[in-house]
Amino acid sequence: MEKVIEVRDLYKLYRVGDSIVRALNGVSFEVYPGEFCAIVGTSGSGKSTLLNMLAGLEKPTKGEVIVGGQHMEHLNEDGLVKFRRENVGFIFQSFHLIGTMNALENVALPLSFRGESKSVRLRKADKMLNLVNLRKHKKHMPNQMSGGQQQRVGVARALVMDPKIIFADEPTGNLDSHTSEEVMRLMQKVVREQKKTLVMVTHDNHLATYADRVFHIIDGQIVKIEVNQRQEPRIYD
Repeated sequence: MEKVIEVRDLYKLYRVGDSIVRALNGVSFEVYPGEFCAIVGTSGSGKSTLLNMLAGLEKPTKGEVIVGGQHMEHLNEDGLVKFRRENVGFIFQSFHLIGTMNALENVALPLSFRGESKSVRLRKADKMLNLVNLRKHKKHMPNQMSGGQQQRVGVARALVMDPKIIFADEPTGNLDSHTSEEVMRLMQKVVREQKKTLVMVTHDNHLATYADRVFHIIDGQIVKIEVNQRQEPRIYD
């Protein structure tokens, strides 16, 4: 089977004073189309550095990062921006919604960078908000929505560009446990129904059980890969 992501012998070294910190210390793995993978580790384990490498936000000290057939370490900044715009969606811990725009406008915004007409942008955004069960909240401003609803808007915004891959960085970090479970079920649903590949970074072992495979990272090395049995996702309004 083709690989969506391939990481080979990846190292990231930082100089701190007189010492060298190995944020990543020889990481190798693959991710396949339609997979939901979680990278789990404590603070300082290297998980966020690894996600940044996959997204082309940081350059490796050594090794290869191949995403969608592209060697990320070989692309210049313009090439990386173009690649991310065409292939990648992001879901962040902080919702990053624009307070002066309603949910529909927030989701439609990324499409403006592609030069799509307003009517097309709003139609696509409307469809994505239906997908994440926010039919009744399309005209709501961020301050009129709960944290969980705002994160659903964030998921819709990541999907509206029809990315091949979604990167999620602690996507439930600002949510309570019940709302976190709802968002995780939503992300499962997205992967299954939209045939997306999703890579999530989290410190929470329980949330990682929603993923198909879990990469445990300690001190910059993947020490264990777990395979979870696929569950049927259940979505609640």
